[in-house]
Amino acid sequence: MVLSLRRGLKWLRLLILFGALAIMFFFSLRLFTDWITPVDHYRIPEGHAVKVFGGQNVNDGSEPRTALLERLRFFYWYGE
Repeated sequence: MVLSLRRGLKWLRLLILFGALAIMFFFSLRLFTDWITPVDHYRIPEGHAVKVFGGQNVNDGSEPRTALLERLRFFYWYGE
């Protein structure tokens, strides 16, 4: 069996080039992770922003439950 040094160096060069391009592609995708990831809608508001829904207690009697039903009715009525 004859092993050619030139053929071995060509394969080695090809493997090194492929590895370098794969690493460059991987790190270029890591640069754009902030652009690719979705926005977190449930983060804590910043500045003067206020969270709208505070999570009312439903088990404290009939008044909070009716308030929740009223809000649900307005939601379906106005489509907001």
